[in-house]
Formats: sequence, C-alpha cells, structure tokens
Amino acid sequence: MIDYKEYITINSEVRFGKTIIIGTRISVFDVLNWLANGLTMKEITIDFPELNENQIMACLSYAADKEHKTLIAS
Repeated sequence: MIDYKEYITINSEVRFGKTIIIGTRISVFDVLNWLANGLTMKEITIDFPELNENQIMACLSYAADKEHKTLIAS
C-alpha cells in the first residue's frame, strides 16, 4: 500500500482544512468522488495534469486507512 502521508496533508488555510493533495487545492474527497463516478485515473490526470497516479493511489490508501481505523474503533 502506498504511503499516503507523502502525498496528502491538512492545511487549515486551504479548502477549510480538508485533506488535500500536497501542492494543490484538490481535496481527497474530490478525487474519491471522481473515481466513484466512474472516471479512470487516466481521465483524472488528463483533466488535472497537476495530479499523477501515485497521488490518486494515495487518496485510495488514505480512504482505506481511515475505514480500517473506523472499524477498529467500533
């Protein structure tokens, strides 16, 4: 699994403190939503050339880790 901490951060001054991809204003939610709506990684990187596949995979890794932590806490 990719280490999402290399690609994702939280900055209270950007996007109201949402998790974002480092060096962009693109939130993890945005990327996950695009994937959930059927966009491929290739389509996302064409539409948003500032993103690469590792950053997109980091969003998936972040979501998986967050879900895992939620299950453990239950």
